[in-house]
Amino acid sequence: MTNTQHIHIIGICGVATSAIATALQKSGYHITGSDKGFFPPVSTALEHAGISFWAGWHPEKFSEIGTPALMIAGGNGTSPNNPEVQFAHVHNIEIISVAEAIARFIVKETSVVCAGTWGKTTTSALLSYILHKEKGANYFTGGLSLSHESASITESNMSVVEGDEYKVSIENEKPKFAYYHPSHLLLTAVAWDHADLYPTEHSYFSAFQNLITPLSDAHIVACTDNEGVRTVTKDKKVISYGSQEGAQYQYGTVHESLDGISFVIVHNNTETRIESPLLGSYNAENITGVFAMAHTLGLDPETIATHIKNFDGIRRRLERRNEHDVLVIDDIAHSPDKVRSILETVRRISTGHITCIFEPNSGARTQSSKDKYAHAFKDADTVIIPRLTKLKVKEGGEVPLDGAGLADVISQTHTDTEYIEDDRTLIEHITRASLPGDIIIFAGSHGFRGMIEETIETLENRKQ
Repeated sequence: MTNTQHIHIIGICGVATSAIATALQKSGYHITGSDKGFFPPVSTALEHAGISFWAGWHPEKFSEIGTPALMIAGGNGTSPNNPEVQFAHVHNIEIISVAEAIARFIVKETSVVCAGTWGKTTTSALLSYILHKEKGANYFTGGLSLSHESASITESNMSVVEGDEYKVSIENEKPKFAYYHPSHLLLTAVAWDHADLYPTEHSYFSAFQNLITPLSDAHIVACTDNEGVRTVTKDKKVISYGSQEGAQYQYGTVHESLDGISFVIVHNNTETRIESPLLGSYNAENITGVFAMAHTLGLDPETIATHIKNFDGIRRRLERRNEHDVLVIDDIAHSPDKVRSILETVRRISTGHITCIFEPNSGARTQSSKDKYAHAFKDADTVIIPRLTKLKVKEGGEVPLDGAGLADVISQTHTDTEYIEDDRTLIEHITRASLPGDIIIFAGSHGFRGMIEETIETLENRKQ
């Protein structure tokens, strides 16, 4: 394709699709898009980029604006029953997934892929921030960075992308990272997740092993603190990082507070001091992996450290949403393991009452996931389950846990757990009960229907 052709993106309001849309528009393509609905900040960003879009699926619009040369289907646009997808089939228009679009337009010969059960969004965002500034790298990251855009297409022969192990689309159950062909792989962690797609631990680990197996000439930067990483890389020579003795890039002396973290990285007996505004000591591990990969790619330690200090983080990754006496934090922690981790972090750096409002992803609502919730919320004082997003259930398929059912499961090991179905009632409850120094954490895979913003507004009004 030439970079003046028309590309239409079905499901354009997603984090990934809107980022790709903006990057393609800026590189010269004519982009249009559609989705079920549009809300800020995505709609505002698309408008600022000069992208035309509409709510709903309206293939008749192509008679007015012209037939696209290519369609990208993501998010709400992957169903074969979508009228715009059907239009593409009837008119022999090539239609590709988001993963295929990333592979086609962003991935380059020097392909740096950040993968792992957790840490891949943080590492890909920070690494892309550094390598874009220093080497002009193309990049895509699945989160909304507070310091740079989520995707960029440049003239560089280097790319940095987030390698997601989840399926490409409804019909294509390949992991997204299967399309990115890394020359360099940053592997953060491997621990069974997404039970709806990977029903056994073996099937999950196999996906990562399939990614790693072809990389005979690749540089693999791997967190050898993680047992799963050691398992899937046991037959490979890796550049190791972690906190344990023997790691080629070893971090230690970690200090953390509500202002961020500081620590040291030792490599070849040389010590580099690191400061970062990111919350959570676990981010020392993520940052060390990025440091190791950037250093492997030729950047000097002090330059890397400067960029780390200037990187503000990612939306929905222990993001401080307000500066009031009751702190509101937003995080995408959507599984028992992930919510356990963020709660442990917040408990270490705070003394106030911690209330956690939690909504899991679909994989953490299966019957087989129940055992993972045991003591997952031990560092929260109060746990509240809101009305959960309705999931589609295949005929004869397993019925997922609903809000009341999930609250019952969690209450087996955490007595102060309740299900509050009405959003307004939930907001009134948590704001009325909060005192100065307390922390309210929204943790989950969805956007909480504006509850975070309403909670902050309610807290502000209470102070007046």
